[in-house]
Amino acid sequence: MAATITFRPDEDARRALDELTADGTPTSTAVRNALIEAAGRHAKTRLRAEADALAADPDDRAEVAQVLRDMETLRAW
Repeated sequence: MAATITFRPDEDARRALDELTADGTPTSTAVRNALIEAAGRHAKTRLRAEADALAADPDDRAEVAQVLRDMETLRAW
């Protein structure tokens, strides 16, 4: 059974909720979908920041370069 969550929307959130429910979508569905979409964007942003940090890490870049050199010696032709 899902938990019930209560929130007090400010004016911007109220307008957004009105937009999301204008087509008859139930409020709980609109809020649920918005949370899932926001979490997905948040995860992508976090992963992008982690990838950028790794790409900027000279030790990691050196290790990647070494792995690529090692793999080149394994080529069949």
